Amino acid sequence: MTLFGIRTSARRRRRALLAGLAAGGLAMAGLAAAGPLSLPASAAPASTPVPDSAAATAGDVTAFSRSGNTFTVNASSGARARVVVARADIFRLWLSPDGSFTHDPAGSALATTTDFGPVGAGWSDAGSHYRITTGALTIRVHKSPLRFSVYRADDTTLVWEESRPTAWTGNRTTQYLTRGADEQFYGTGLRLGEWALRGRTVPVAVDNTWRENANASPAPFYMSTNGYGVMRNTWAPGSYGFGAPTTLTHDEKRFDAWYFTGDSLKSVLDGYTDVSGKPFLAPLWGLELGNADCFNASNPDYQGDHGRPRHQTTPDVVGYADDARAADMPSGWFLPNDGYGCGYTAPLKQTVDALRARGFRTGLWTSTGLAGIADEVAGAGSRAVKTDVAWIGSGYKYAFEGVQQAVDGIEENSDARRFVWTVDGWAGTQRNAVVWTGDTHGTWDDMRWHVPAIAGAGLSGLNYAAGDVDGIFGGSPQTYTRDLQWKAFTPAFMTMSGWGAAHPSAGYQDKQPWRFAEPYRSVNRKYLQLKMRLMPYLYTMSRTAHETGVPSTRAMVLEYPNDPVARGNLTSGQFMAGDSFLVAPVVSDTSVRDGIYLPAGTWTDYWTGKTYAGPGWLNGYRAPLDTLPLFAKGGAIVPMWPQMNHTGEKPVSTLTYDIHPRGASSFSLYEDDGLTRAHLSGAYARQQVAVTAPAAGSGTVAVTVGAPVGDYAGKPVARGYEFTLHVASAPDRVGVDDSALARLGSKAAYEAAATGWFFDPADRGGILWVKSGSTSGAFTVTATGTSVPAAEPVPGAAAPPTAP
Repeated sequence: MTLFGIRTSARRRRRALLAGLAAGGLAMAGLAAAGPLSLPASAAPASTPVPDSAAATAGDVTAFSRSGNTFTVNASSGARARVVVARADIFRLWLSPDGSFTHDPAGSALATTTDFGPVGAGWSDAGSHYRITTGALTIRVHKSPLRFSVYRADDTTLVWEESRPTAWTGNRTTQYLTRGADEQFYGTGLRLGEWALRGRTVPVAVDNTWRENANASPAPFYMSTNGYGVMRNTWAPGSYGFGAPTTLTHDEKRFDAWYFTGDSLKSVLDGYTDVSGKPFLAPLWGLELGNADCFNASNPDYQGDHGRPRHQTTPDVVGYADDARAADMPSGWFLPNDGYGCGYTAPLKQTVDALRARGFRTGLWTSTGLAGIADEVAGAGSRAVKTDVAWIGSGYKYAFEGVQQAVDGIEENSDARRFVWTVDGWAGTQRNAVVWTGDTHGTWDDMRWHVPAIAGAGLSGLNYAAGDVDGIFGGSPQTYTRDLQWKAFTPAFMTMSGWGAAHPSAGYQDKQPWRFAEPYRSVNRKYLQLKMRLMPYLYTMSRTAHETGVPSTRAMVLEYPNDPVARGNLTSGQFMAGDSFLVAPVVSDTSVRDGIYLPAGTWTDYWTGKTYAGPGWLNGYRAPLDTLPLFAKGGAIVPMWPQMNHTGEKPVSTLTYDIHPRGASSFSLYEDDGLTRAHLSGAYARQQVAVTAPAAGSGTVAVTVGAPVGDYAGKPVARGYEFTLHVASAPDRVGVDDSALARLGSKAAYEAAATGWFFDPADRGGILWVKSGSTSGAFTVTATGTSVPAAEPVPGAAAPPTAP
């Protein structure tokens, strides 16, 4: 059995297809198999705002009426506007130049939830304007000329205001907003570059160039530090200029937008994803490293670590899986074909079963559509889809509906969760797919702008945003290892082979992490192993995104919205991985990292245990190849699995909580079966953990662990618990509830014991190791007479460097 198929040059065919897209000509052969989807009327981006000489406006208000929570405004030009109050903090504003509200191209695909139950709304005539009020805001409808503005419920705190009337031509509409003195803007989807947008003009349009400052998966959504966000209810391309005034343009003769207000950026994201859909919850294996290639044609002479030609004995992809396990390299799934002349020809089920026996799930990568997905999923057991540009590269509604086909193909033919990767997403794609940055390059410069791109995607509710590890073109062992390090702290990541740099024997470099020589292979293994241990933490962060819209990978402004440094691009070269970790990737060929911003609070170097007190800039951080600058926030509570190479390889008979005690903190662990959609019906469990400790100096550290609440298939009846407490001194006593634990004299004695504790002052500044034993109920671990690490002010904190 082989997966060879026709040895067409996948590279040449893919490049030809991409060249056709770049020239404006879609690969129609690829589109033909896609099903009954319609192409967008225009794929060209909107450019400048509507010129005054060519634009029309609504004129003055001539009538105002109410029906339920829909307020209709008539204007002298014949235009009409509607304000629909959906919730106290959410409303829709729809302006129709011809007075008709029948043309709604968005349908229900963008705004999936608009009925939030009864909501109180009132109105009054304030002379120069009508006032629409809810419990959270006041909407002003200015009469002459018709303009809109929004205030908080106090009717004095401005949220946004139109600086002039919205204007339109036959095919373009622009809204003009007053920009606040220090107002900052974020969003627009997976933008390939810095995420703070004040002063920038951003295309909200598909171009498939995948270079810096393009938009790989645009979204007609942005949010402001004034406390609001807006989603244009459209499939038309646009351009957002965040200057003064702010100009917001789409290529259509209508204006239709959903507005979300809140007291924080997080609450705005919550409202936005309430309407457009919460981020999907990936299966656990989807958080593990994925491997994509045209395995049946990429390297037929590839010699495995066992010294045999792959194609003579077993399908290439299964051989690659063997090598991953032989190298003790964590990895969870394969995409064994991409359609560019590389379609599978072997019986797919045999390959899927062979990979599953090695701990891998299988997905398929399509450039031509999904004609066979029912059999691929239900019959063969495939569980993922990657849609590619030759099929859905026209973007907008066409791409969106293609992704929905992939979701339906998985979920209508199995009990599995959706796991789809796509380019050219739009608002709402967060509920269906991972978005990735397209065909990028393995260079330091590409890595530099990938960091803010992936963190910034979360500012549009995209929890799963990724870029191929070390890109698809070029690359080197150094860039690969550095890129994999930081991407291991994002929810989903994938390595893509087949277009790599020159390789002395095969003509190019396979980009699986186990294919590199030392020391790169060991460093890759180190970070993949760390990610596997952090799976319960990262999975819980993805559940948080699924419930609230707040992503796992967070731009610094999400966690520190009132810090003026965190609000802007000075911190775009770093991010928060969930609640607890600050990650500052190394994106140049250096062993020293400058420009790490540590906000207010305490931050402990993950590798050395040295603790800093922010805010301030950390320069001159020593970061040799095996060291990713990584800091744990004071109070961090991080659940960890035992070491394993794939989900389910071994039972989680002992759960470790890695804790940096500092004041009061808490964590709510989320667990479910990791595979099916049963969690949507409530099949999951939560475990609350609370820690109290001194804010500084010595005292008592107490860890209260609640019993897991809830149920799901495979939930353990009981399990053991281990704690690694980062403290500066040995305690006088460690106990579980009222019982004292034995102090053990060495780490070896501790490892051999079922319960007990050991303090190692030389381990990362001091680690208190505690085993509390197996239990199914609640308990409290108390360490008395210990001290938390002393925090040093950040050295060199006066100013950032010229470049991170």
